[in-house]
Amino acid sequence: MNVPVRWINAFLDTPASQGEQLARFWSSVSGHAVSATPRGEHGELVPLEPVDADPHLWLQEVDDAPRVHLDLYVAGLDQAVAEATALGATVTSRPRDGLVVLTSPGGLPFCLVAHAGESRRAAPAPWPEGASAVDQICIDVARDRYDAEAAFWRELTGWPVQPRITSMVFERLVSPDELPMHLLLQRLDEESGPTRAHLDVAAADRDAEVRRHEGLGAEVVRRTEDWTVLRDPAGREYCVVDRDPADWVRRSARLA
Repeated sequence: MNVPVRWINAFLDTPASQGEQLARFWSSVSGHAVSATPRGEHGELVPLEPVDADPHLWLQEVDDAPRVHLDLYVAGLDQAVAEATALGATVTSRPRDGLVVLTSPGGLPFCLVAHAGESRRAAPAPWPEGASAVDQICIDVARDRYDAEAAFWRELTGWPVQPRITSMVFERLVSPDELPMHLLLQRLDEESGPTRAHLDVAAADRDAEVRRHEGLGAEVVRRTEDWTVLRDPAGREYCVVDRDPADWVRRSARLA
Protein backbone atom coordinates (compact mmCIF):
# COMPACT_ATOMS: atom_id res chain seq x y z
CA MET A 1 0.00 0.00 0.00
CA ASN A 2 1.37 3.44 -0.90
CA VAL A 3 0.11 6.86 -1.94
CA PRO A 4 1.45 8.29 -5.24
CA VAL A 5 2.93 11.58 -4.01
CA ARG A 6 3.13 14.21 -6.79
CA TRP A 7 4.70 17.03 -4.74
CA ILE A 8 5.87 17.76 -1.20
CA ASN A 9 5.90 21.05 0.69
CA ALA A 10 7.52 21.95 4.00
CA PHE A 11 5.56 24.42 6.13
CA LEU A 12 7.23 26.62 8.74
CA ASP A 13 4.42 27.26 11.20
CA THR A 14 5.25 30.63 12.75
CA PRO A 15 3.54 32.98 15.24
CA ALA A 16 1.86 35.82 13.35
CA SER A 17 3.89 38.43 15.27
CA GLN A 18 7.08 37.03 13.69
CA GLY A 19 5.70 36.22 10.26
CA GLU A 20 7.39 38.98 8.25
CA GLN A 21 10.74 38.53 10.02
CA LEU A 22 10.76 34.77 9.48
CA ALA A 23 9.66 35.11 5.86
CA ARG A 24 12.66 37.36 5.21
CA PHE A 25 15.00 35.02 7.09
CA TRP A 26 13.97 31.85 5.25
CA SER A 27 13.86 33.69 1.94
CA SER A 28 17.51 34.63 2.50
CA VAL A 29 18.41 31.11 3.62
CA SER A 30 16.79 29.43 0.62
CA GLY A 31 17.34 32.07 -2.07
CA HIS A 32 13.61 31.97 -2.83
CA ALA A 33 11.60 35.20 -2.95
CA VAL A 34 8.80 36.00 -0.51
CA SER A 35 5.61 35.88 -2.55
CA ALA A 36 3.81 39.17 -3.03
CA THR A 37 0.55 37.21 -3.03
CA PRO A 38 -0.14 35.46 0.30
CA ARG A 39 -2.68 32.64 0.18
CA GLY A 40 -5.35 31.39 2.55
CA GLU A 41 -8.56 32.94 3.85
CA HIS A 42 -6.66 35.48 5.95
CA GLY A 43 -3.42 35.71 3.97
CA GLU A 44 -1.76 33.42 6.49
CA LEU A 45 0.03 31.25 3.91
CA VAL A 46 3.15 32.70 2.29
CA PRO A 47 5.06 30.70 -0.35
CA LEU A 48 8.76 31.27 -0.94
CA GLU A 49 9.07 31.30 -4.71
CA PRO A 50 12.19 30.06 -6.52
CA VAL A 51 13.06 31.29 -9.99
CA ASP A 52 11.41 29.22 -12.74
CA ALA A 53 10.22 26.53 -10.30
CA ASP A 54 7.30 25.71 -8.02
CA PRO A 55 7.56 26.61 -4.32
CA HIS A 56 8.19 23.87 -1.77
CA LEU A 57 8.81 26.10 1.27
CA TRP A 58 5.93 27.97 2.87
CA LEU A 59 5.36 30.00 6.01
CA GLN A 60 2.06 29.64 7.81
CA GLU A 61 1.07 32.12 10.50
CA VAL A 62 -0.32 30.24 13.51
CA ASP A 63 -1.37 30.89 17.10
CA ASP A 64 0.82 28.07 18.43
CA ALA A 65 4.55 27.68 18.99
CA PRO A 66 6.86 27.44 15.94
CA ARG A 67 7.08 24.02 14.31
CA VAL A 68 7.49 22.29 10.94
CA HIS A 69 4.88 20.17 9.18
CA LEU A 70 4.71 18.66 5.70
CA ASP A 71 2.10 18.55 3.00
CA LEU A 72 1.93 15.65 0.56
CA TYR A 73 0.22 16.51 -2.72
CA VAL A 74 -1.56 13.50 -4.14
CA ALA A 75 -3.72 12.39 -7.05
CA GLY A 76 -6.91 10.89 -5.64
CA LEU A 77 -7.24 12.64 -2.28
CA ASP A 78 -10.05 10.50 -0.85
CA GLN A 79 -8.17 7.28 -1.60
CA ALA A 80 -4.98 8.71 -0.11
CA VAL A 81 -6.80 9.62 3.10
CA ALA A 82 -8.30 6.13 3.28
CA GLU A 83 -4.88 4.53 2.87
CA ALA A 84 -3.26 6.86 5.43
CA THR A 85 -5.89 6.10 8.05
CA ALA A 86 -5.64 2.37 7.34
CA LEU A 87 -1.92 2.68 8.13
CA GLY A 88 -2.59 4.39 11.45
CA ALA A 89 -3.02 8.11 10.72
CA THR A 90 -5.87 10.09 12.28
CA VAL A 91 -7.91 12.75 10.47
CA THR A 92 -8.14 15.89 12.60
CA SER A 93 -9.89 18.33 10.23
CA ARG A 94 -11.00 19.08 6.69
CA PRO A 95 -10.67 22.88 6.58
CA ARG A 96 -11.54 23.21 2.89
CA ASP A 97 -12.03 21.22 -0.29
CA GLY A 98 -8.84 19.56 -1.44
CA LEU A 99 -7.12 19.60 1.98
CA VAL A 100 -7.21 17.10 4.85
CA VAL A 101 -5.24 17.56 8.09
CA LEU A 102 -4.03 14.39 9.81
CA THR A 103 -1.61 13.21 12.46
CA SER A 104 0.79 10.31 11.99
CA PRO A 105 0.83 7.34 14.40
CA GLY A 106 3.47 9.19 16.43
CA GLY A 107 1.41 12.40 16.53
CA LEU A 108 3.12 14.48 13.81
CA PRO A 109 0.66 16.81 12.03
CA PHE A 110 0.70 16.62 8.23
CA CYS A 111 -1.65 17.37 5.36
CA LEU A 112 -2.81 15.51 2.30
CA VAL A 113 -3.62 17.90 -0.53
CA ALA A 114 -5.16 17.46 -3.97
CA HIS A 115 -2.35 17.89 -6.49
CA ALA A 116 -2.78 20.97 -8.69
CA GLY A 117 0.04 20.44 -11.17
CA GLU A 118 3.17 21.41 -9.21
CA SER A 119 6.14 19.77 -10.91
CA ARG A 120 9.13 22.12 -11.34
CA ARG A 121 11.83 21.42 -8.74
CA ALA A 122 14.14 24.30 -7.82
CA ALA A 123 17.87 24.11 -8.45
CA PRO A 124 20.28 24.61 -5.52
CA ALA A 125 20.83 28.27 -4.68
CA PRO A 126 24.27 29.49 -5.81
CA TRP A 127 26.28 31.50 -3.27
CA PRO A 128 29.86 32.82 -3.56
CA GLU A 129 30.98 30.28 -0.92
CA GLY A 130 29.16 27.31 -2.50
CA ALA A 131 25.62 26.20 -3.29
CA SER A 132 23.00 25.10 -0.78
CA ALA A 133 19.44 23.76 -0.81
CA VAL A 134 16.68 23.30 1.75
CA ASP A 135 15.96 19.79 0.53
CA GLN A 136 15.05 17.52 3.44
CA ILE A 137 12.45 17.16 6.19
CA CYS A 138 13.75 15.19 9.16
CA ILE A 139 11.09 13.47 11.28
CA ASP A 140 12.36 13.19 14.86
CA VAL A 141 10.90 10.21 16.73
CA ALA A 142 11.32 8.95 20.31
CA ARG A 143 12.45 5.34 20.74
CA ASP A 144 9.07 4.00 21.89
CA ARG A 145 7.33 5.33 18.77
CA TYR A 146 10.03 4.86 16.16
CA ASP A 147 9.15 1.46 14.68
CA ALA A 148 5.51 2.35 14.08
CA GLU A 149 6.31 5.84 12.79
CA ALA A 150 9.03 4.67 10.40
CA ALA A 151 6.83 1.88 9.05
CA PHE A 152 4.00 4.38 8.49
CA TRP A 153 6.09 6.72 6.32
CA ARG A 154 7.72 3.88 4.41
CA GLU A 155 4.39 2.27 3.60
CA LEU A 156 2.50 5.50 2.94
CA THR A 157 4.98 6.84 0.38
CA GLY A 158 6.45 3.59 -0.96
CA TRP A 159 9.76 5.44 -1.32
CA PRO A 160 12.93 3.33 -1.17
CA VAL A 161 15.32 3.48 1.77
CA GLN A 162 18.78 4.76 0.85
CA PRO A 163 21.13 2.02 2.13
CA ARG A 164 24.08 4.29 2.90
CA ILE A 165 21.87 6.55 5.02
CA THR A 166 20.44 3.76 7.18
CA SER A 167 21.62 3.06 10.71
CA MET A 168 20.34 2.65 14.24
CA VAL A 169 19.73 6.43 14.21
CA PHE A 170 18.84 7.50 10.66
CA GLU A 171 16.79 6.17 7.76
CA ARG A 172 16.41 8.25 4.59
CA LEU A 173 13.44 7.73 2.28
CA VAL A 174 14.41 8.83 -1.21
CA SER A 175 11.66 10.67 -3.04
CA PRO A 176 11.29 10.48 -6.83
CA ASP A 177 13.68 12.74 -8.75
CA GLU A 178 11.00 15.27 -9.68
CA LEU A 179 10.11 16.00 -6.04
CA PRO A 180 11.92 18.75 -4.12
CA MET A 181 12.53 17.06 -0.76
CA HIS A 182 13.71 13.84 0.90
CA LEU A 183 12.30 12.47 4.15
CA LEU A 184 14.79 11.49 6.85
CA LEU A 185 13.67 9.52 9.91
CA GLN A 186 15.71 10.04 13.08
CA ARG A 187 15.49 7.83 16.15
CA LEU A 188 15.97 10.23 19.05
CA ASP A 189 17.88 9.45 22.22
CA GLU A 190 14.61 9.86 24.13
CA GLU A 191 12.51 7.00 25.47
CA SER A 192 9.23 8.82 24.85
CA GLY A 193 7.89 12.15 23.70
CA PRO A 194 6.07 13.81 20.81
CA THR A 195 7.10 13.23 17.21
CA ARG A 196 8.26 16.44 15.57
CA ALA A 197 10.10 17.58 12.44
CA HIS A 198 12.88 19.95 11.38
CA LEU A 199 14.43 21.11 8.11
CA ASP A 200 17.86 20.18 6.77
CA VAL A 201 19.91 22.40 4.48
CA ALA A 202 22.44 20.61 2.24
CA ALA A 203 25.60 22.69 1.80
CA ALA A 204 28.66 22.35 -0.39
CA ASP A 205 30.68 24.22 2.28
CA ARG A 206 29.04 23.74 5.67
CA ASP A 207 31.22 26.18 7.62
CA ALA A 208 30.67 28.95 5.08
CA GLU A 209 26.93 28.25 4.97
CA VAL A 210 26.69 28.36 8.76
CA ARG A 211 28.48 31.71 8.84
CA ARG A 212 26.05 33.01 6.23
CA HIS A 213 23.08 31.92 8.36
CA GLU A 214 24.57 33.52 11.47
CA GLY A 215 24.81 36.77 9.53
CA LEU A 216 21.11 36.45 8.76
CA GLY A 217 20.21 36.07 12.45
CA ALA A 218 20.50 32.33 13.16
CA GLU A 219 22.14 31.02 16.34
CA VAL A 220 24.45 27.98 16.42
CA VAL A 221 23.27 25.38 18.95
CA ARG A 222 25.91 22.68 18.48
CA ARG A 223 28.29 21.22 15.91
CA THR A 224 28.87 17.56 15.07
CA GLU A 225 31.19 15.89 12.60
CA ASP A 226 28.61 15.95 9.80
CA TRP A 227 26.09 18.68 10.61
CA THR A 228 25.52 21.88 12.56
CA VAL A 229 22.32 22.56 14.50
CA LEU A 230 21.04 26.15 14.42
CA ARG A 231 18.01 28.08 15.63
CA ASP A 232 16.12 30.47 13.41
CA PRO A 233 14.90 33.82 14.88
CA ALA A 234 11.70 32.10 16.11
CA GLY A 235 13.74 29.54 18.09
CA ARG A 236 13.00 26.69 15.68
CA GLU A 237 15.93 24.30 15.26
CA TYR A 238 17.21 23.16 11.86
CA CYS A 239 20.44 21.66 10.51
CA VAL A 240 23.06 22.58 7.94
CA VAL A 241 24.44 19.28 6.64
CA ASP A 242 27.65 18.26 4.86
CA ARG A 243 25.90 17.02 1.72
CA ASP A 244 26.31 18.08 -1.89
CA PRO A 245 23.10 19.94 -2.84
CA ALA A 246 23.58 18.69 -6.41
CA ASP A 247 23.08 15.17 -4.99
CA TRP A 248 19.71 15.07 -6.76
CA VAL A 249 21.30 14.34 -10.12
CA ARG A 250 23.42 11.46 -8.83
CA ARG A 251 21.45 9.85 -6.03
CA SER A 252 19.62 7.21 -8.07
CA ALA A 253 22.89 5.55 -9.04
CA ARG A 254 23.73 5.07 -5.37
CA LEU A 255 20.53 3.29 -4.38
CA ALA A 256 21.68 -0.11 -5.60
